[in-house]
Amino acid sequence: MSQEKVDRYKKEKANRKKLMRKQKVMGIVRKGVLTLVALALIGWLGYSAYDMYESGKDRVVAEVNYDAVTDYLNSLTAETDSE
Repeated sequence: MSQEKVDRYKKEKANRKKLMRKQKVMGIVRKGVLTLVALALIGWLGYSAYDMYESGKDRVVAEVNYDAVTDYLNSLTAETDSE
């Protein structure tokens, strides 16, 4: 082995614990990010499926009779016109 290789090996051996810890932390971070992305994707798919299911249902329609309000407004405008 050349002296360069020996020096590189010694330097690597001296920092081996630090490198192993760094690799382990990066692996945990990578798994965490992938888990968050997977959960977001599953949530989005679930919401989309629920939204499509709900859009296919018949909606209840309520009719409102505004005759009393219209009559009241007409009586107000009639009073202001007569004054």
